Amino acid sequence: MVPITVGRPKVKLGLDSSWSGDRLAIFVAQKNPRIENPAPNDLYSVGTVGLIRRLWKVDNEYNLAVEGLSRVYLKEFTQIEPFLSVKVEEIPELTQRTEEIEALFRNILAKIKKYGELGGVLTLESSIHIFSTDDPNQLVNIIAASIDLKTIDKQQILEMVDTKARLSRLSELLTREIRILEISSRIDTETQERVGKVTKEAILREKMKSIEKELGEDEEGREIAEFRKAIKKANMPEEVRIKSERELTRLAKMSSYNPESSYIRTYLEWLVELPWEVKDKKPADVELAEQVLDEDHYGLPKVKERILEYLAVHKLVGKIKGPILCFYGPPGVGKTSIGKSIARALDRKFVRVSLGGIHDEAEIRGHRRTYVGALPGRIIQGIKNASTKNPVFMLDEIDKVGADFRGDPSSALLEALDPEQNNSFSDHYLEVPYDLSDVMFITTANVLDTIPPALKDRLEIINFPGYTEEEKFHIARKYLVPKQVTAHGLSRDNIEIPDATLKETISKYTREAGVRELEREIASVLRKVAKKVASKKAKKKIRISPKQLHTYLGPHKYTKALAETKDEIGMSTGLSVTAAGGEILFVEVTLMPGKGQLILTGQLGDVMKESAQAALSYVKSRAKVLGLQENVFSKLDVHIHVPEGAVPKEGPSAGIAITTALVSALTKIPVRREVGMTGEVTLRGRVLEIGGVKEKVLAAHRAGLSTVILPKANAKDLEEIPKNVKKDLQFILAEHMDDVLKVALTRSLPKEKLTKLSKKETKEQPYRIPQAAG
Repeated sequence: MVPITVGRPKVKLGLDSSWSGDRLAIFVAQKNPRIENPAPNDLYSVGTVGLIRRLWKVDNEYNLAVEGLSRVYLKEFTQIEPFLSVKVEEIPELTQRTEEIEALFRNILAKIKKYGELGGVLTLESSIHIFSTDDPNQLVNIIAASIDLKTIDKQQILEMVDTKARLSRLSELLTREIRILEISSRIDTETQERVGKVTKEAILREKMKSIEKELGEDEEGREIAEFRKAIKKANMPEEVRIKSERELTRLAKMSSYNPESSYIRTYLEWLVELPWEVKDKKPADVELAEQVLDEDHYGLPKVKERILEYLAVHKLVGKIKGPILCFYGPPGVGKTSIGKSIARALDRKFVRVSLGGIHDEAEIRGHRRTYVGALPGRIIQGIKNASTKNPVFMLDEIDKVGADFRGDPSSALLEALDPEQNNSFSDHYLEVPYDLSDVMFITTANVLDTIPPALKDRLEIINFPGYTEEEKFHIARKYLVPKQVTAHGLSRDNIEIPDATLKETISKYTREAGVRELEREIASVLRKVAKKVASKKAKKKIRISPKQLHTYLGPHKYTKALAETKDEIGMSTGLSVTAAGGEILFVEVTLMPGKGQLILTGQLGDVMKESAQAALSYVKSRAKVLGLQENVFSKLDVHIHVPEGAVPKEGPSAGIAITTALVSALTKIPVRREVGMTGEVTLRGRVLEIGGVKEKVLAAHRAGLSTVILPKANAKDLEEIPKNVKKDLQFILAEHMDDVLKVALTRSLPKEKLTKLSKKETKEQPYRIPQAAG
């Protein structure tokens, strides 16, 4: 007898008809159980004729007690609505009791017994029927109906006619079920053993704790006592001490099995290991500091002077609010390395944190303790690693800090880098203020444009200009060559690099503001020497002459000769500043028949485009002076191009270079190729002040120019130019474009035109004589 519950209206109508007649019905499985109203194609072709013994209605459902009679084929559906009716053909139960069938019969009985022993679900009624029948087909029917098999497996057995095939298939399914039960039993056993072991260990630990407590050897008690001792020894501020003791009390009351106990323990370890009062107390020695700085770095007088001033004030006052220095300059000029020298000069610990690519505010302020794996920010981590409250702390690449949905790290730096606020720096993890006022913060940057104004306002910016060739030579001879010789396992007995060779390397194989490329070239030479020494091909000391550099480094990469071999019409030489230092750039102008359009190419920024438009407007306004017809601009298209189009260019300082190239193209007067120029130009021809003079002048010197035109307002910046550079260059200080054109063009504009201009122009635009300096 099988209980069945029915809720579909269509099926209930069929059951009503059957119950009022012979009480017979066909019970057949659906191919897809999700179909609510199955059609004949949705049903399997074999089902079972069942006799409805009982039928009672409960809550709009029919509950049946059905006894299966025989298996049948569904031959033909005679009715679809209001319920399904079908003609069937009975499947005969053919049984031959061969030895093979008898063996399968007994095998299945043994397996069903093992199935029950392993915990397989079998009702008492099913068990009685299984072990009391001697009909193989009946055995298959009872077992297949009793155990938990998939519908498709049950249907497969139901459709089989051959007794042997039915027994074999059921044996396979029983074997699979037994294997699953064995695996499940093994897992249960292992779990129980593991839980039992853990429980046993927990009980033993509790007993051990009780014994240790009685003997006065409680481990947890010792840990709490050690923390109390460490808190007292750390000399924390009162607020921090109260917080520490409160957390320690929580830890003492907490079970060691509580996951939160490890978080509190880690937090207390951070608090007691931070240097709340530990300082490097050695008094400042200005003379020693000056000696150390000179030993480690060549040049950089302004930087060294600023450090020594800080030390002198510290020595006189005893304590000074830590200055926030920002070393700004191109790569490779020694910004990071001088930070280490400052720490050595001050006899303090040195901590360096790179901020390049940081996008998460928590990197600076730390994560809150609610997060798994939370830690303090990089500043507190650096202080802890230094084990002192007043290290030299370098925040490298501050201009490369980013911002996204996780916050803005540069905003978090505002508090740390403000001398008025950093005496109570708040880290999210610590949750207590920490005094950073004794820390000497140093930041480095390649560009200042990307630093937020509020942060830049807190920094004392010290410019690191590029090195001259003379400075590079001294740096290479004093620092780079000895360093690389040692790094390559060589010595003075193996290698000699004369001064002339170093100068040749600097001028012909490098063109940079710093010395990194120079160091790589020196390393390249020494690698080849090391190969000869290691292979024992070099039997005597190797001396590398300038002529041999081609063998070691290949052909010259750069030359001091100018890019152009002769003076060109419509081409001028400008000066610019990039993140890598000063550079020269060429401005090309060409004229084409057209309708007066201005074409700008070379990946110019908005400010530079406006400079070009202003230059063209100025030239148009001076057409008569230049000897040009008034309608010439309406018949020509002007194309201004700045080569190296893949490199973005921006700024107003190319104004006079663009104007000079325009005038040259229109008047057919060539521009002197050895003249470099920089300055902003107005619509009235005035030359305005610009920045980055030292970097631009050094770039002009590297490129082999002989004359540099600067705005007169930049005369003050010439004091920063090294003497050897001043000696090689002539400086023209210009107030007006007339001054520029007088020097830049190979020949002067017609005098009568200039005379007419001087009579007609107002006093605001007098013609000025160029002034030379240096």
